[in-house]
Amino acid sequence: MGKAEVGTPKYMANKMKAKGLQKLRWYCQMCQKQCRDENGFKCHTMSESHQRQLLLFADNASKYIDEFSREFSDGYLELLKRQFGTKRVHANKVYQDYIANRDHLHMNATQWETLTEFVKWLGREGKCTVDETEKGWFVTYVDRDPATIASQQAKVKKEKLDKDDQERMLEFIQRQVEKGKKESNQGETSYTEFKRESSQERLTLNLNLKRKPEVIADIKPDPMTKTAFNSKVKEESTTKKPKTEKSKHSALDEIMAMQERAKEKANRKDYWLTEGIIVKIVTKSLGDKFYKRKAVVERVVDKYAAHVKLTDEPVKLKLDQNHVETVIPSPGRAVRFVNGAYRGQTGLLKALNTDEFCCDVEISEGLLTGRLVKGVQYEDISKLATL
Repeated sequence: MGKAEVGTPKYMANKMKAKGLQKLRWYCQMCQKQCRDENGFKCHTMSESHQRQLLLFADNASKYIDEFSREFSDGYLELLKRQFGTKRVHANKVYQDYIANRDHLHMNATQWETLTEFVKWLGREGKCTVDETEKGWFVTYVDRDPATIASQQAKVKKEKLDKDDQERMLEFIQRQVEKGKKESNQGETSYTEFKRESSQERLTLNLNLKRKPEVIADIKPDPMTKTAFNSKVKEESTTKKPKTEKSKHSALDEIMAMQERAKEKANRKDYWLTEGIIVKIVTKSLGDKFYKRKAVVERVVDKYAAHVKLTDEPVKLKLDQNHVETVIPSPGRAVRFVNGAYRGQTGLLKALNTDEFCCDVEISEGLLTGRLVKGVQYEDISKLATL
């Protein structure tokens, strides 16, 4: 019995029955035919067309398996790139979306028997960044498109230029603060306590005060009144100047605080891994052998992962930033800012505040050398590896 012609009621009925996903064990990849039950699949395997396809497959089996594997990997990666981009996503989530299309190529026709083997192959080939957690395997697509790489490089260059502009602005503000301090010190009048050397000595004061004519006519000053008035004038003069000084310093402090907030907002990111720092492995998925071990970050991969090397033995690992944490050294050791306003700066750890989980760091390189940054959170700095 031949196939029903296109457009006939029999053809439409067969299409409606075949709608949606069918059981994988009743699908023939060589013939690309999906059977609805075991009897139909058995009849198909006994047909002449299926036998001819098996003979073709037997002549060059590796060719067909390679083609099926390439088609499956291309479809999986295309869906991963289009739907999730460069976001980290569960591998099985992408696979379920891939097989939702009833015309997809089945995995049992490829060189991989399980999804885990396929995910490991993606990691070895460098097509994706893969990592295993307690919830399973996660994949992150590696976009190697020249246009995407160029845009990322332009973004990094722009961030660097913005950072340089902020440093120049901070340097200018620092110079203005120092200049204001010098001017205030030079123009400041010093007052000393008045002491009489002898009680027999007569006190005479000469006041050259500009007064209105009517006020002078009504007041009869005497030595005591002059002394009290003179003291009042001095008190007013001494209280006015520090008030102006205080307002000047308050304005400068406010400008500096505003710049600090702007720099903190620009440099605060959700990724912090940096080359050359020491981190501690905190994940137990690798076993007790690597738990709580320290390692040096040798290379950062896609901002959120890194290749690390253990500090006490030549073992290299690839870890996600969620699997490691920063290391806080003892005071006097070199550290690097990995996040926050001073991201990328190198400094010396001066003091630790274990109650507040913060510390004080003095910047040791660049334009801000010598600046003491107080209240730095533990997760914003990490110990610097010695060369």
